[in-house]
Amino acid sequence: MNKLFLSFFIFCVSLSLQANTPQKLNLNQNWVFRQYNLGEWLPACVPGTIHTDLLNNGQIPDPFYRVNEKDLQWIDKINWEYKTTFHLNDTLEKKKQKRLTFSGLDTYADIYLNGQKLGHTDNMFRTWSYDISSLLKKGDNELRIVFFSPVRKGLEAMENYGLKLPAGNDQSVLGGMGMNQVSVFTRKAPYHYGWDWGPRLVTSGIWRDVILEAWDDLKIEDIFIHQLKVNKKAAQLNAEITLNTSDPHEVCVEILYNNKTISQQNLRLKNGINHIGLPINIRKPRLWWSNGLGKPELYTFQVNVKSKDSLLDSRQITTGLRTLRLIRKKDKAGETFYFELNGIPVFAKGANYIPNDVFLPRINRADYEKVIANAQTAHMNMLRIWGGGIYEDDYFYELCDKNGIMVWQDFMFACSMYPGNAEFLENVRQEAKDNLIRLRNHPCIALWCGNNEIGGAWHHGSPGGWGWKKQFTPAEQDTLFQAYTTIFHQTLPDAVAKYSTNSPYWASSPMAGPDKFDFEIQPGNSGDNHYWGVWHGKHRLEEYANYVGRFMSEYGFQSFPEFATVQKYALPEDYNIESDVMTSHQRSGIGNLRIREYMGWYYTVPEDFEQFLYTSQVLQARAMKTALQAHRQAMPYCMGSLVWQLNDCWPVASWSTTDYYHQWKAAHYAIRETCKPTILIPRQIKPTELEVWVVNDLLQKIKGTYSIELFDFDGQQFYSRKDRFLIEGNISSKIASFRTEDLLKGKEKTQVVAVLKICQGKTILDEQYFYFTEPKNLELPKQPHITTQLFEKNGKKYLTVTTDKLACNVLFYSPDAPVTFSDNYIDLLPGRTYTLELRTAAEHYTIKTRFIQ
Repeated sequence: MNKLFLSFFIFCVSLSLQANTPQKLNLNQNWVFRQYNLGEWLPACVPGTIHTDLLNNGQIPDPFYRVNEKDLQWIDKINWEYKTTFHLNDTLEKKKQKRLTFSGLDTYADIYLNGQKLGHTDNMFRTWSYDISSLLKKGDNELRIVFFSPVRKGLEAMENYGLKLPAGNDQSVLGGMGMNQVSVFTRKAPYHYGWDWGPRLVTSGIWRDVILEAWDDLKIEDIFIHQLKVNKKAAQLNAEITLNTSDPHEVCVEILYNNKTISQQNLRLKNGINHIGLPINIRKPRLWWSNGLGKPELYTFQVNVKSKDSLLDSRQITTGLRTLRLIRKKDKAGETFYFELNGIPVFAKGANYIPNDVFLPRINRADYEKVIANAQTAHMNMLRIWGGGIYEDDYFYELCDKNGIMVWQDFMFACSMYPGNAEFLENVRQEAKDNLIRLRNHPCIALWCGNNEIGGAWHHGSPGGWGWKKQFTPAEQDTLFQAYTTIFHQTLPDAVAKYSTNSPYWASSPMAGPDKFDFEIQPGNSGDNHYWGVWHGKHRLEEYANYVGRFMSEYGFQSFPEFATVQKYALPEDYNIESDVMTSHQRSGIGNLRIREYMGWYYTVPEDFEQFLYTSQVLQARAMKTALQAHRQAMPYCMGSLVWQLNDCWPVASWSTTDYYHQWKAAHYAIRETCKPTILIPRQIKPTELEVWVVNDLLQKIKGTYSIELFDFDGQQFYSRKDRFLIEGNISSKIASFRTEDLLKGKEKTQVVAVLKICQGKTILDEQYFYFTEPKNLELPKQPHITTQLFEKNGKKYLTVTTDKLACNVLFYSPDAPVTFSDNYIDLLPGRTYTLELRTAAEHYTIKTRFIQ
């Protein structure tokens, strides 16, 4: 057999095998839409939403610009319809089995194929599949979907239920619904109805892919790599494989890793669904580690199902091998709450995450990559997917897997009570099943949590209770709490146990314990805590140190986005924090004035609008740094700190540390520095004493030196001390203590800065500038002369910076081109040269600065 004939033979065999395996056809093309039974058909994008399709066709203005949102509330009261025509080719037409799958329909919809109704959908979070083997025809086929008004459907459900349920973030008045807060009756992203950081834009549409699948004899429906026992010596796994067959079959199922068979089994399959298990044993596995502890190793297994010499189906599945547990055990203080990864207690450093856009299909892979890179670069190792958004796109979790970002995954329930009728509960069961099965192979999943803040909100009288019970009679209260108990203490934990096996479940965040009566305790000596004394309670920032729980899963402070972002949604006449536009882009009613009030406590409040926006970011950075330092210093009592919040879903003033366009605020730079594996914390416990702490997240001990130097604002040093320190791994420890008067040496505390460093050899592990009073009390130089100079080296752009006098929180920016800097909002000390890398595609740009005045 010559080489040419052999190659031709292999090619033909490959085509033959391919023809036998299941086929997929993406049906996202050629869609059109219109108001139901009215008007002309217009081009539609799938995946998409009705709002973005109207916008793309010039039917509505940009919902994010100025106050346009208010004039677009009519859209969610209308029924809409979408349709497409697709061609069934010969290969697909000849397949025995054909199935139509909708990965996401938002939300109430009737589906028609060639005029035949396939079914009705009522849950945005579920996958909907239909057997269409007998309905398809050769050639062209028409698929049509009618979407019903989500708010009108919600209103019907509320009237049928007979009770109005509390849903404080549902902006029903803005939506023209009066006090009818209907969001809780619909299984749809709660934040679409508004939140205290988001607009009310209640969408409809085909928001995820539409797929036509076709196969003959067999299809692999699912693969779950069940991790029975994993440690550094061995991994014992069971591949739980679900097969769908149309006829009984004698098959060989094999599992390959790196093109080598590691497990196989011959068996006879029955007609219909078959569940089989194949053992996998791996010696000395490469373990999956979180960001900062090690490499997040991943394994890709290939499952082949063969019948004689024919490949019936093949599928790959990727996972990471690890043991990830929630550790709750009694101690002297109460009960621990921390995550243990591969036997190592991990301090969870991270943030709460919301969807990246109100219009979900606009989020692309580049957006997800930027968000996860922002978290990973800031030394975060955990994100909490908050319960008022969505179960995220597969790609989000893949990026978390690859970057070692653990995920605290809420089910999609937040800040509301929910109905408990049988139809609603069954819908929730199916929703949980779909998403648990979809996500259970991702090693990043650390926890499934039932809801956000509902337990504490319902338990009126506890700290954080919201007074909901007052709205209802005792009998109605029993009805509502029984629904709560059924969903969060029965339905959801049962689903986690059945479909995810090894994942821990936590009923509500925050909670003191797992029981239905273990509601929020603040500050808590068990469970997880949301601390909002700073911000809502108007506590001073210093109170972060006095309200430290076992796991701080929410806390935050607001700021405005940068001026360039504000310019995208406002005009110069809007540049006042109390203008209609600035108020509309601030959904916390107290927000803008609360920022100004806090600012007056710590800084001189600027009159200039741009300087005010900048100072708000400096204030937010101060708050987040203060909180993170308090939480990390308190380890192992406290073992988690998740900032509220990482990102935004539209351009707005909010608690986010990166804005809608993924631009870093000052707070994100501060978080990056405060989340480094090893940090130094200066802590003034009283006016007369300064303590120096070191926190070491690394697993090995560190031996090095620390130094403390004091300077006046002209850069003249008047105190210096250097000494050795030793700190064990994975611990927080005090390394030194100083009397304030010994450090100041008679100088006024308003005129000095302390520079503290910890070093290992010549490597600076951390450096902190410390001031002995609030910024507004410092006698800062009015006009420091800051000199900047650009240069290039090895194809990269750099900026060197010097100053003749102290300059605090210096912001570098370019008013005429997009420029990003490797560091920003930094203090500049006279006598030093600071070098920053910058990135820009612009040929010409100018560099300007802002600083605290």
